[in-house]
Amino acid sequence: MLTYSFENKGNDTLYEYLYKQIKKDIISRKLIPNEKLPSKRMLAKHLNISTITVETAYSQLIAEGYIYSVPKSGFYVCEIETGGTFEEYIPFDRNRPVSDSRDISGKFGGILTKRMEQGVDKEDEQKDRYYADFVNNRAVSENFPFATWTKLMRDVMADDTARLLNRPPSAGIYELRCAIADYLYQFRGMSVAPEQIVVGAGTEYLYGLIIQLLGHDMCYGVEDPGYQKIFRIYQAHHVRCSHIAMDENGINMDALYESGADVLHISPSHHFPTGLVTPISRRYELLSWASKSPERFIIEDEYDSEFRLTGRPIPSLQSIDVSDKVIYINTFSKSLASTIRISYMVLPKTLMERYRRELSFYACTVSNFDQYTLTAFINDGYLEKHINRMRNYYRALRDMILNDIKKHKWYDRITIKEENAGLHFLLKLSTDYDDNEIVRRAAENGIHISCLSQYYYDVKSAVLHTLVINYSGIGMEYAEEAIDRLFRSLFTD
Repeated sequence: MLTYSFENKGNDTLYEYLYKQIKKDIISRKLIPNEKLPSKRMLAKHLNISTITVETAYSQLIAEGYIYSVPKSGFYVCEIETGGTFEEYIPFDRNRPVSDSRDISGKFGGILTKRMEQGVDKEDEQKDRYYADFVNNRAVSENFPFATWTKLMRDVMADDTARLLNRPPSAGIYELRCAIADYLYQFRGMSVAPEQIVVGAGTEYLYGLIIQLLGHDMCYGVEDPGYQKIFRIYQAHHVRCSHIAMDENGINMDALYESGADVLHISPSHHFPTGLVTPISRRYELLSWASKSPERFIIEDEYDSEFRLTGRPIPSLQSIDVSDKVIYINTFSKSLASTIRISYMVLPKTLMERYRRELSFYACTVSNFDQYTLTAFINDGYLEKHINRMRNYYRALRDMILNDIKKHKWYDRITIKEENAGLHFLLKLSTDYDDNEIVRRAAENGIHISCLSQYYYDVKSAVLHTLVINYSGIGMEYAEEAIDRLFRSLFTD
């Protein structure tokens, strides 16, 4: 029977500590692959904790791919092959002493989209003709902290006007990069140095920098299905691009090796549009693929990692990479608003040295006014408060939409999938309409919707009759009517 003492759990909750201890035992092979774990009830009784605590810890371990469940049998340890190349992910400690952020040697001391508009692109004037848009992101104006942002901008402008007019470094002002490094350490468990961070006006701009950094002669692999704009950006830069099939665990490894890709662009913590979370075993396989050639790199594109609505955030791929093969990219467009065009990437040390040599002549594309305002927003704790508030808001919005779906008279004709991982989920329909007809009929009822099949490059492999429900821009007051309009366009008595 598993036995753990909770005397030294620190600031962790009971479930966080239990989750960390079991994960540690799996990685160290104290718990061997396919070994059966105690039932939730038995372990709770043995450790003198609640069944809910064990259930929550098990759920997080399942989400990350450390354990799996077998109906009517129990929970078992997954097979995880690291190949002896990579370290385990080390959970962060909010009380860990902060080292000098300027020291970039050895292990860095610690000091946030891709989905600018998820789904099929539409012009603004087209969006306005819909009663509800389940495709594109639009920030609800009441949710943006206008008063706080305005106050901080005033303070910045009154504090030191000279620095606002100084040309910032190519990678962004150092204060903002320190704030981002600290944020990543405190809330994502990532130990990176400010000197590794490059700030830019949107992820699209950063994609272009990466292409220049890695080379136009490389082959860039993208997920199939996947976010279409990424492929279009690579195409616009005239580089070779390979669409790589996915399976139930993320990128299919056989397809990856056959693709000839040198650089792999993925979203392992919450794939768009399927909602898949890449398990830890597949993550190690991806890192192993990257390690086989000095020219191979992985672009880890996180677009809504802050908004996992159940359990802890999924640890980043970058946090378990010890071979400097992962380029981590994220944005504030999702956490604040899509019109906040501030994104950033974390480069491996070797690539950062190449960036300084070859690309540092570029001017930073984000104004000093916005950079210093965002720095104060992060350092003064407003970002954390805003994300916590928005997480609660999105959870309530999601629950309202799911409740509207479940109480509808046609609920028995749909199946809900991947509703916990982020700001969209899937609806599998039982219908005779083809996907084009589904989209057309919904539009006639004022609902903008997309189907999973629209995001496939290989149309023969497309999953049909499945809606992608991106709910982040739906006002709560419109949710019930929106769902009713959607269902009335799809089903009849």
